[in-house]
Amino acid sequence: MAQRQFQTEVSQLLNLIIHSLYSNREIFLREIVSNASDALDKLKYLTVSDEAYKGIAFEPRVDISFDKNAKTLTIADNGIGMNEDDLVESLGTIARSGTKAFLEKLSADAKKDSNLIGQFGVGFYSAFMVAGKIEVISRKALDERAWKWSSDGKDGYEIESAQRDSQGSTVILNLTDEGAEYADRWRIENIIKQYSNHVAYPIFLTFDDKEYDDKGEVKATKQKTERINEGTALWRKAKSDLKDADYHEFYKQIAHDSDEPLFYLHTKAEGALEYSTLFFVPKKAPFDMYHADYKPGVKLYVKRVFITDDDKDLLPVYLRFLRGVIDSEDLPLNVSREILQQNKVLANIKNASVKKVLAEFKKIAETDSEKWLAFITQFNRPLKEGLYSDWANREELAELVRFKSSAVEGWTSLSAYTSRMKGDQKFIYYISGGGGENTLKSSPLLEAYKAKNIEVLVMDEEIDDIVIPSLSRYKKVTGLLDKDGKESSQEWELKSVNRAGADEELGNTENKDAEKSAEPIIEKIKKALGERVKDVKLSRRLLDSPSCIVADENDPSIQMAQMMRAMGQAENLPEVKPILEVNGEHPLVKSLAAIEDEAKIADTSAVLLDQALLVEGLKLKDPADFVQRLNRLLSAGA
Repeated sequence: MAQRQFQTEVSQLLNLIIHSLYSNREIFLREIVSNASDALDKLKYLTVSDEAYKGIAFEPRVDISFDKNAKTLTIADNGIGMNEDDLVESLGTIARSGTKAFLEKLSADAKKDSNLIGQFGVGFYSAFMVAGKIEVISRKALDERAWKWSSDGKDGYEIESAQRDSQGSTVILNLTDEGAEYADRWRIENIIKQYSNHVAYPIFLTFDDKEYDDKGEVKATKQKTERINEGTALWRKAKSDLKDADYHEFYKQIAHDSDEPLFYLHTKAEGALEYSTLFFVPKKAPFDMYHADYKPGVKLYVKRVFITDDDKDLLPVYLRFLRGVIDSEDLPLNVSREILQQNKVLANIKNASVKKVLAEFKKIAETDSEKWLAFITQFNRPLKEGLYSDWANREELAELVRFKSSAVEGWTSLSAYTSRMKGDQKFIYYISGGGGENTLKSSPLLEAYKAKNIEVLVMDEEIDDIVIPSLSRYKKVTGLLDKDGKESSQEWELKSVNRAGADEELGNTENKDAEKSAEPIIEKIKKALGERVKDVKLSRRLLDSPSCIVADENDPSIQMAQMMRAMGQAENLPEVKPILEVNGEHPLVKSLAAIEDEAKIADTSAVLLDQALLVEGLKLKDPADFVQRLNRLLSAGA
């Protein structure tokens, strides 16, 4: 038996956990029971779907026992079990990816860290808060051999051969003096009823039952085993029979989250299709929400039999933050993963569930602004992904997403924007780009819009350059009836102020005198910049700044081009050149009229372009060249 070392990150995390990162130490029992329930789920599925497992005598259960004198607490299940490799992978490694990034987010804030740990799914290790040593004896279903994993949570772990009569796992906690309080019948029973009452399998507690005589003396002691959980699938119950506390504790069990959910949605459908769904929205975004290998949060059951918890097609990807359960009456118990992908029953459940979820989102957005703000703060970006990917529900999603604005603080909706529009305004304007919200709000591109009190939405996320052009238009139901008695609607095109043609509402396009007087200056700048720009134009959107850049209406934005190159997807993408717009009334631009020195014209023109790029949060190809040109102009007193 050789001593094995934990993955480095595991050792760091155990140290944090042992020092009470969980706000309530007692939830270690919930975590271990939840793992046991998962193991039972997996074997139950195999016994109905795989011929090799159908011969197993299987009555799923969890058994808890304790020894007050020896200070031990034992939790056993007869689920799928683990072999040697499983023990190493599950108990010697944490999450197998992203662990370092996870640890970087940990801090000295115990409440914040406990939430992170719960989201990351490392609940088993919470047992080290109450145990000085943990032993796990496990035998995998269909295997003849059992294995024992043991660790003190400090110096690595050991694995050796062991004995176990049947498949399943037994977790033995050797309790510390502080953890000895959990070797108690009433303590255990109360914890199970509080946290794990709705585990779908029976949980039994074995304890010493004492009989007393008339004088209160113990006259006999016998061992007794009682079931201590209700064991009814919560999602199958009528909503009228459940309280918020029931939902909250069930969520904590399935999501391994120490916090309550932000809100939940419980649905039971009857008719052509019969199914139950229970979905929860976490208060905080799952840690791996933007990882390519994120863990889906919805479990699929058929007639209460667990089928899978790792199918990413149960809901659209943009709803991957949801946690919960789908339980169908109409799918076959032996449905395979491959069949699931093409199954019409599941497709119908998925479509109906998405509509129910989005309708609940809309209801909360309209009735509880505080809760909706908390939701948007965490999940606005995934909803934007839905705008791009879910054409069937695009109109509903367009009402839910929120944006920053040049006219109001905080978040605003497209509907609220249109209610503030000037009567003669034709478009919904937005600005996108890098550098963040403050950079975009101070962009020279907005100067004339602000002067004319035209509101501009601020799109400061990379995804916006992909999503918003694909949305193209926004349709708003007015609530009024047309001449045919149908509810009327109004529609607006979304227009980017970063584009060359977005300024038609800013003034007269035929200012011939200004254009004529600026022609020599424009030609000088064009000649000086050459291939660096697609065109140079006189701007009507600039009031104070000397220059700005925009993109041709048919080109991808410069930010989009940069993002595609960073993703390695720009092999066939031509170089995107900006259009430089200059303010003909600005002294720096006007000074070019009297300059004949080509070197100085080149320096001034290059600085006009480079500073316009910088203001939009873009990187210069040659920052040193910019500095040298600027220094020459300053030295010459330009």
